[in-house]
Amino acid sequence: MPDQITIPVWIFLILLIAAILSILDRIFIPSIRWFLRRRIYKVIDEISTRLDIGIRPFQLTKRQVLIDRLVYDQKVVEAIHAHAKESYSPYEVVQAEVIKYAKEIVPSFNAYLYFRIGYWLAKKIARLLYRVRFGLYDKDEYESVNRDSTVVFVMNHRSNMDYILVAFLAAERTTLSYAVGEWAKIWPLQTLIRSMGAFFVRRNSGIPLYRLVLERYVHMATREGVCQAVFLEGGLSRDGQLRNPKYGFIDYMLRSFDPENDRDIIFIPVGINYDRTLEDRSLLYGLNPAAKKRSMWFVIKTTFGFIIHNLILMIFRKWRDFGYACVNFGPSLSAKQYCQDHGLNFSKLNRSLRFKEVENVCKILMNSIQHIIPVLPVALVSAVFIESSGKPMSEFDVKAKVHHVIEETKKKGGRIYLSKRSSEQSITDAIEMLKLRKMIVESEGRLTADPNSMDVLTYYANAILHWRN
Repeated sequence: MPDQITIPVWIFLILLIAAILSILDRIFIPSIRWFLRRRIYKVIDEISTRLDIGIRPFQLTKRQVLIDRLVYDQKVVEAIHAHAKESYSPYEVVQAEVIKYAKEIVPSFNAYLYFRIGYWLAKKIARLLYRVRFGLYDKDEYESVNRDSTVVFVMNHRSNMDYILVAFLAAERTTLSYAVGEWAKIWPLQTLIRSMGAFFVRRNSGIPLYRLVLERYVHMATREGVCQAVFLEGGLSRDGQLRNPKYGFIDYMLRSFDPENDRDIIFIPVGINYDRTLEDRSLLYGLNPAAKKRSMWFVIKTTFGFIIHNLILMIFRKWRDFGYACVNFGPSLSAKQYCQDHGLNFSKLNRSLRFKEVENVCKILMNSIQHIIPVLPVALVSAVFIESSGKPMSEFDVKAKVHHVIEETKKKGGRIYLSKRSSEQSITDAIEMLKLRKMIVESEGRLTADPNSMDVLTYYANAILHWRN
């Protein structure tokens, strides 16, 4: 009879766990990876047949490979050497910091998550909250865009819903890569956002080495043809008006652009507007320099309270959507054509001349965005109440004044969106929405702006202020 070996239970458990992990590592995990990759490639093959601008090989490259390319980029390596020499730091320490920046910036695009989960979520959320509409879209112009070029959607920024709305509307034609702030670096949200092709940006970072790493990543993605979305204002509009443009990202894309050898960069202006911006009061609160900074707990509590309140309204069938969310697309601007018309080569300009030309490009784009921002019913009604200076009006008077504003705005070229079936109903719905939010009050059949809500009404009226001056 063979001898028996007796071992303690704890050693047996360790051996058992090690055996299970080995089986998982050698058999199950590779099988799961194969299965997931198979699903991803199947989605890519299916989607590629209908996308106007296909998924670029750069987006399908392994994330670690992109990180290595970024860290060992010639300009980044030169900057590491220079910084190490200036700060008397070991090269390895500075390089480790750069690797940290690269890992923070570089996304890990996953086609399956983008089209099967991200697109589905964006579509459901956008359509649940708003009546989503394309207000202006020249199909012939955008179908004529060279598919090999780098397309950059340049947008105004009114709400964090912009990310969801534009991703949903663009998903039938292309994939989008865009920069998100540090607010999104919350687990597990950051994993989903990074898988959707977004990259994180420290917006107010003054670290030169970090800014260079970010610049080189944007340059890499642009040169490889990745379709991108840029919020030209650099942040959310806090008072409803367009902010002055930030030139950083456009400069990153153009500073090494050679019109003779590089693929074209096509800038497409996008104007976004909402009948209700979810963060309107929070944005206005931030304009008050004397206001106390709100804690993270307050933000979380308020957000969940808002969600629960609306869920209760849905359960009791008293909930109403937030009106229209509308997107307009303006005429495209070709970087190659711009260079030809002005006799330029951005890659050969010195810093001061390049900044001047980038500023000109941004002004052209911002002017285009301003003229295509959708004019929506709530903005029209809000403008009427702001201009009435607190004078009570009947609903008939309000509607008459709104129609007058519409005619004036149309003459100036404003892009107005009202329901095709009944423009009158669109105005009525806007009045009811403002009454529901207690921004206007009704007494004895007369409507008046609530004095405590004048700042919010002004916020919405400011979206069309440039048409009223």
